[in-house]
Formats: sequence, C-alpha cells, structure tokens
Amino acid sequence: MGVLVTLFEYSPLFYVALVSLCFVVTAAVVLGRFGFDVPVILRSSDDSDPVTPTPEKSMVRVTNPFALELGRGPASVTDGVALRPVCLEPCVLSCFWGCQVSALQGLLQAHQHQQRLSSHQDLLQVLDLQYHHCQRFHISSQDTDERRSFIPSDLAITDFGPLPRQRYPLVAVLTTAGVEDRNDIVASVTVVHVPDNYYKLSARILFQYLLTSQGNVYELKPLFMSADPAGAPPEPQQSSDPPSQEGDWSEGSARDCVICQNGTVNRVLLPCRHACVCDRCVTHFQHCPICRAFVMESFVLQPAPP
Repeated sequence: MGVLVTLFEYSPLFYVALVSLCFVVTAAVVLGRFGFDVPVILRSSDDSDPVTPTPEKSMVRVTNPFALELGRGPASVTDGVALRPVCLEPCVLSCFWGCQVSALQGLLQAHQHQQRLSSHQDLLQVLDLQYHHCQRFHISSQDTDERRSFIPSDLAITDFGPLPRQRYPLVAVLTTAGVEDRNDIVASVTVVHVPDNYYKLSARILFQYLLTSQGNVYELKPLFMSADPAGAPPEPQQSSDPPSQEGDWSEGSARDCVICQNGTVNRVLLPCRHACVCDRCVTHFQHCPICRAFVMESFVLQPAPP
C-alpha cells in the first residue's frame, strides 16, 4: 500500500494508468473463467482454446475415363499437332481449331446450367460455329495410337493474331460414344497452345476441365510429388479442383501422419487438400499442419480397390 501512495505522490497520472491496467486484467481473467470471450493477450497462460471437431465431408471415388496427352513430332498451326487419347471406353475426340475464348466460357457455363454436354452434337450446338475448323476422331477403348489434327491448308490460317487473343489455337474435347444416362464424368475439355508466327512457344496444354453428369466443372491442376530417394522422381500427375478422384493410397504407398508419426495418413483436409494426418490426430487441429490454412472439413482417404 505504501508503494502505491509513494507512486501517487510521484506521478498521479502513472498511478491512475497502472490501477486501470490491473483492473482490466483482473476483469478479463474473471470473465474468461466464466466462459466469456476475451482477447487472447489477456487470457491466462494455462487457458486453452477448445478444439471444435472438424466436420467430415462425404466423398465418393470416381474413375476418370479420359486422358489426353500431346504426341510426338512437330507441332504448329501449319503442320498440325499430334494428340494421344487414352480412353477406358469408346469415345469421340472433337478438335476445335481457333475456338473463341468466349465460346468456350459459354460452353462451360451452359453445362453448369442444366444443359448437359455429353456428345459431339451437344458441343456443335453450343459452340454454334464459333471456331475455324472442327475435326472428329472415334477412339476405341484399346486404342492408344496418336491422332494428328490440323487445319486444312485451303483455309489459309497461319496464326491467331497478337496477344491478347480472342481465340484458343485448339480445344480438344473427349466425350463418350453412345452412352446415355451416365452418372459420373461425361466429358474432358483440354485447351492446347499450338505455336504460330506470332507466338512461338512450344505446344503445351494450358487448361483441362472435367465435366460431370451433375453439371459440375472441375479444373485439373498439376500435382507434383516429392522424389523417391530410392528411385527416380515420379512424373507429374493430375488432380481435380475440387477433388473428385484420389490417387492410389494402398499399403505400399501409405505415409506416416505428420503429427504422431505413427498412424497412416488417411484424411484429406479441405479446402487446402493436404493429406497429412490420421483419423486420430485430425480431431485435435483447426489449422492445417502443412500450410496453416483453416480447416473447414475433411474426408476419409479410401484405399484404392484391388
């Protein structure tokens, strides 16, 4: 008490500030004990935040029946480009050269708004001739040969103009052949850059989308895995956003949980999509241990069927 009196005589203003601070801290501690929300800086060090269980999202495994890669050989607007489709069932490869950017955006939007696009005829109807040339190939389920698509020379098209462009050089779409009432992926849309006189960057895939029978459009993004110390680095894989298909998580490829280092990784966190924790540890965290993103929900990573 004598210290406070001496402090008041020395500096009344400092005395008032110190007493006010002590009152605020004491009030915050008392309120925190009774469950009231107070700033973190005023909480007692032994108080811990209650961890809300991460809601579990129901997910199903689907199989992507389509794959499209660039083939070998020269690629240009004048020489054409080689495409190698790999399909699990008979399908149709539709190549639209010089497709308008707005037309492709309209196609994706049309699929999302009750107009399901699952055949070559559906594509022709929606695009409505907003492209320079269309070429169609029928692909069997056992066929892995390359198809060379090109613009006829009589169209005299050697480039698609300077940047920014209003047309994509090539839009390749894979659809199933003669299969109705599907309940999974119905089309794969691939936007390909083909070099020309204005833009000589080598041929490459710019975007890939998967279209489902429910009207969803998923963009595929490259997924790079760390190199295996015992072997060569694996090839880049493709994953969908949001995830619609997971890779092979069998016993041979299982990893240890980054938290307990004991359990098998079998939970995928959303929306960051990091698969890094086990069933037991996922209930103890509200932030992803890899990127610190807030975890909205998670789903079980099912092993691949034998």
